[in-house]
Amino acid sequence: MSLFGQVTIIGVGLLGGSLAKICKQQKLAGKVVGFGRSAERLEQAKQLGLLDRGETDLKAAVENADLVVLCSPVATIVPLVRDLLPFLKPGCLITDVGSVKQSLVTKIESFLPDTIHFVGSHPIAGGEKSGFEAASADLFQGAKCIVTPTSKTDASALAKIKELWQKTGMEVIDMDMEEHDFIFGAVSHLPHVIAFTLMNTIGELSSRNYDDITSFSGGGLKDITRIASSNPVMWRDIFVSNKAPMLELIDTFSATLHKVRSLIEQEDGKTLEQTCETANKYRLNLT
Repeated sequence: MSLFGQVTIIGVGLLGGSLAKICKQQKLAGKVVGFGRSAERLEQAKQLGLLDRGETDLKAAVENADLVVLCSPVATIVPLVRDLLPFLKPGCLITDVGSVKQSLVTKIESFLPDTIHFVGSHPIAGGEKSGFEAASADLFQGAKCIVTPTSKTDASALAKIKELWQKTGMEVIDMDMEEHDFIFGAVSHLPHVIAFTLMNTIGELSSRNYDDITSFSGGGLKDITRIASSNPVMWRDIFVSNKAPMLELIDTFSATLHKVRSLIEQEDGKTLEQTCETANKYRLNLT
């Protein structure tokens, strides 16, 4: 028996497309509907077997849904929930895949009616390629999914959302939304800030004979700044949505960087070496 009669996915990209594919293959939903701006793109997703139906009209997409999954950019999630609420049937569940939780969940819970249930989700999955053409039934396999229940979260809704993500192959972890935003601010958002800033710093430098010194870079610079090629609009929204943790983390990083600057200024080679060794050890802990 299906978990849901109809699942509506808002934003049929890599994550949304992969979830749709799994829902179809595992029969987790009786029907999978996709919502987007381009009828042509939705038809292509349907032809690939990801959707039963595509809709560019929000009401038509969600009015019979038992679950709505918001796979759209962070800044669009709260406005979308406001827009779709009038069309939802009582008992409908809503979840999302955003990497920021506190600002979104708090705002949504402030206007959510008692008959509709929201559970914040953050599947830690992705890939080098984007778009539903890269959708994979294995995208979530073995990865972590954070859910951020609050005191207002309906217990049965939480259980059902957790079961959905577990069926995709994910390890589901309950986490306080404030702690979530701090952790992912540190391990994901801060590295993007650093990569963008590092590329801007180096990109604006010139030497006596060369206006573009990046042409002399090797693999190291490419490795450390790979994520600086990420979508600027998406990351703008994430940085602003996670403002308080980001400011705290940037200040912490700046203080650590200033300590390294002082060690170089003092020519304290021994402590510099120890600093690098400590970083080596932390790096080995990454999985």
